[in-house]
Amino acid sequence: MFDLTFTVDAQDTTTPLTLAIGQMVIAGWTGRDPVARDKHIKELQEMGIAPPASTPIYYRASARRLTQEGSIECTGGDSSGEVEFVLIGWQGRIFVGCGSDHTDRKVEAYSVTVSKQMCDKPIASTLWELEDVIGHWDRMILRSYATIKGERVLYQEGTLDAMLPVEDLIARGGFPGGKLPDGCAMFGGTFAAKGGIRPADRFDFELEDPVLNRTIRHGYDVVTLPVRG
Repeated sequence: MFDLTFTVDAQDTTTPLTLAIGQMVIAGWTGRDPVARDKHIKELQEMGIAPPASTPIYYRASARRLTQEGSIECTGGDSSGEVEFVLIGWQGRIFVGCGSDHTDRKVEAYSVTVSKQMCDKPIASTLWELEDVIGHWDRMILRSYATIKGERVLYQEGTLDAMLPVEDLIARGGFPGGKLPDGCAMFGGTFAAKGGIRPADRFDFELEDPVLNRTIRHGYDVVTLPVRG
């Protein structure tokens, strides 16, 4: 367990909050629309990645992989980011954030679980209370941009009505009592990449709330470490 410090944005006020994070869960294939979900599965199959054993599926990775830094280091050039909303449980409350499930695609081809452990998972330092946004949850927008060879392009975009509702996502996770545990950070799934999955030199991501007119943003550079044999 380790501490991460966030700023809780409650519209008219902001409050610092330090949370003890003890576990990280990465929910995959959480699409509400089976057609869109299957498109993402096919996208990964084209890269040699086997389809999931179930949909949704809940992968586990070290909570220490979470980072708020502006850069991460990855071995080789086969990794890429994925924008996702993040739910964090704390003292019976649930906070909403935004992160990137940065994943090594070469490793993912033989073990999705291992690939989730290979890379740091950047997360924005701003959180919202779930109760403040649940009433218009489906209208919120996930978006990411990839900077590739100096060109910044729209990489992913979609509204949360394409994802499983929060209550369903938590209920299917096998958590004690059917509730998100304190100190658990759960990534909620992603959208297919526009133009296909590919590595980038920088990855920027955001969660936009068009109703309350606010956005959670974060970005990071990808430092590629050489592979020596």
